[in-house]
Amino acid sequence: MASAGYDEHYPTFYIGQHETQRSLPVTDEILRQAQAWNYDMLTTPITTPYFHSRVLTLLSNYLSELSSLSGDDLTLSSSNTLPSNLSDVRPPKSEPPAPVIPSLSPVDTPLTPNDTISQIIACASSWIDLASPDPLIANISRQVLNLEMAYAAFCGVGNIVIPGPRLHHQGRNTGEGIAQYARAVQEALAAGPFLQVLINLPMVDQIDAELDEDVMGSLAPFARDQYTSQSTLGSSKPGSKKVDMFGTWDAWHIIRTMCKYNSRLSVVLNLPRHHPPAAVQSRWLSEPVRIISIHQNSFLKNSKGYPVLSKANQNIITRFMRLRTPPWFLLSDVGPIPGFELNNNPQATAAAAASAAGFLSPSATADAAGGVSKSPSPGASSPTPAEAAAATQQSAEASKRSKDPTPHLSYMRHLQRNQPAKTPIERFGAGYQDYLQAPLQPLADNLESITYEVFEKDPIKYEWYERAITRALRDWVDYKKPMSGPRGRSVVIAVVGAGRGPLVTRALRASEAARVPVDVWAVEKNQNAYVLLQRHNEEDWGGCVHVVKSDMRAWKGPWWDESELQEERGTTSSSIPEEPELDEDDLSLAGSSGFGVVDILVSELLGSFADNELSPECLDGVQHVLNPMHGISIPSSYTAHLTPISAPKLHADIALRTPADSSAPETPYVVMLHAIDFLSTTAVATEPTAAQEAEGTGTPSIPPALNASAGSGTTTTFQPNIKIAWEFEHPAPTNTLLFSQLRKGGGIQSGGGGLAGGDGANEHNARFAKLSFRCKDRGVCHGLGGYFETVLYDDVELSTNPVSMAHKSKDMISWFPIYFPLKAPIYFPDHSELDVSIWRQTDDRKVWYEWMVEAFVLLGEKRVRLGVSDLHSSKKNGCLM
Repeated sequence: MASAGYDEHYPTFYIGQHETQRSLPVTDEILRQAQAWNYDMLTTPITTPYFHSRVLTLLSNYLSELSSLSGDDLTLSSSNTLPSNLSDVRPPKSEPPAPVIPSLSPVDTPLTPNDTISQIIACASSWIDLASPDPLIANISRQVLNLEMAYAAFCGVGNIVIPGPRLHHQGRNTGEGIAQYARAVQEALAAGPFLQVLINLPMVDQIDAELDEDVMGSLAPFARDQYTSQSTLGSSKPGSKKVDMFGTWDAWHIIRTMCKYNSRLSVVLNLPRHHPPAAVQSRWLSEPVRIISIHQNSFLKNSKGYPVLSKANQNIITRFMRLRTPPWFLLSDVGPIPGFELNNNPQATAAAAASAAGFLSPSATADAAGGVSKSPSPGASSPTPAEAAAATQQSAEASKRSKDPTPHLSYMRHLQRNQPAKTPIERFGAGYQDYLQAPLQPLADNLESITYEVFEKDPIKYEWYERAITRALRDWVDYKKPMSGPRGRSVVIAVVGAGRGPLVTRALRASEAARVPVDVWAVEKNQNAYVLLQRHNEEDWGGCVHVVKSDMRAWKGPWWDESELQEERGTTSSSIPEEPELDEDDLSLAGSSGFGVVDILVSELLGSFADNELSPECLDGVQHVLNPMHGISIPSSYTAHLTPISAPKLHADIALRTPADSSAPETPYVVMLHAIDFLSTTAVATEPTAAQEAEGTGTPSIPPALNASAGSGTTTTFQPNIKIAWEFEHPAPTNTLLFSQLRKGGGIQSGGGGLAGGDGANEHNARFAKLSFRCKDRGVCHGLGGYFETVLYDDVELSTNPVSMAHKSKDMISWFPIYFPLKAPIYFPDHSELDVSIWRQTDDRKVWYEWMVEAFVLLGEKRVRLGVSDLHSSKKNGCLM
């Protein structure tokens, strides 16, 4: 294809050409010519104008037959009044059945099976009206669609575009036919098992655009009055211009829900001339948009008369191209494929070829005045007829001056060549975006080396750990704490769950940076990693590390010779005061005779939701070796965070897994959340830095879907409302662990056992939270996004929370968020509240989560419950202790 060969660090644009009234069939010769001009694909109608006229004739004859009939059989009521509701409208008993459209004939279609059919996108007839309130028009439209779909599938077409539902009939905002439309799409999906169905939709509801589409030959005007009358539909007044910004998305949601999130159903999204609100952009960025259609009217003219996109639309394209599966582009009605006349003019051919590849002069690509188009009304998306005519003439003049017959394509190639390079995180996450992964079971399973290697590629995490250890060592000396190493001359550091040893290396570096002597112990239960740790000790660490193969919870602590241990307890450094003598209880926690204690306990046990990989249970189990008076745990605390999200792609993926795995909808997944929409947000105005303005990347702390340029340097950032569910701190209070030991044996002081089973020894690590989120715009909740923040030591922190990550641990890649799915998504209207309840449960053998979501609408001061999800439980796939 023409787009091949570009740097993999930059997104690739696949661009097609679409003509609303394509006069010639797309032959192999035309396709090759289009590719020679740097197009990647073309669209073609499935049927011809002849088929269109045949359907119109059939419909006209049928309506004439109806009008010729007389008598009471065709009278709706004796008083000739219309019923008050559409549901009361019934076809007359004597009305003849709807006409049947005969099968296609050779003159009805230009398509034939051939080798290049895969490079063609088929378009169903734009004149049908599947959502018509008149059942006759809807029936005929459905017949046309089924005939076209079946034949396109037969020819081997891979993608077919069908016109979206009409939300307005006779200027009224009805939307009454969406269910009828969705039913037709569901039926059409059965036409071919490999056919991708793309619904052509505007980004926002466009009343004027729909009215302009009522051109000669459309079936919509043939709808009979008794089905379109205002008294029948009870809808808004004719001519009402009120725009529902989420009206188009609402229709799409009904369609894909009725089609059960079919993976072969996606969207052709029409890029508007005037950028919609950021919330609308964010919503569509989470949906399966396969193609972005850019009409000639969506382009502006810069001072030189060249077609360009507004800065806002450039930013929309940039954000879409950041997706795991970026959309293709269709340039609509920007002019025909250039003919062969340029082949006789070498200079013109060379100049045009360079332009088509995106090599344009600065004046040709300069933004239009102001950088952003201003719209007189939110729903306006098309120029007036006079503006359109002027734009066409101006485009022709500019093309003539520049000798570029494809200026719009050239501009798109220019945008491709000037896209911001992928960030290190985007390159690292390539292939992981929106990919569902089951959480690790580090206690039950031994991890592979490749898993450790992925963690170790993080450029931030281990650097921050080294800072935390360095600061802890300096504070240890500054506060004159007694050291627990042999002869009291070194700080004992234990890296528990050492893996392949990156934290051991960082601990040794921290010792050098702080100039504090240390005694390092590496504890690892994985016998395979244990071999590598010993090799590192011989080859890299100079044999100064004590490597121990053990589950950290069973480790008794650093082992010293009895003489060293006694000397340590009785020796005083000249600069460090004598360590207070420990009582018997403290000695029992510090280890038996011959075993010392650890001063600094370092671990990297955190999961995507902080505690989901059993960090609390592991650190509780190893706390008996920690210095009971001065011991430091790194990390010292961590918090779990939640927010409701819309994630249709993830929901569809889980739905595909469910037949083979009934627990799939109740499994928390680790996933690099990308094509999602945060449902509860707060608008924050920010000023982008010079680097951000140059790259067009917006505010780095917030995912791309939430940044929306206001067009004047200021960026409106819709910051997600992400709330704390619970917190864990280490070391845990000694009394808490002592009581846990009492309950473990099920003795008389242990009470009635754990609430979720077992003796209740781990009951202190159970948690519950109920959080409420206000949602300004309607939406659908598919699940919960989970994040964490942790304090390693003092003010050294790590975060996966998109709100705080930029200033706490920017560019950290070790952890992806966690996703708690819902079996059935919950739809809610504007100005709603979502209540999230989540539990961390344990029965002393495993840990699991339970969660549910409730939707409320605010009616004055009263909250009315709209819906509630199932109580989900991951007990079946809980993390084994």
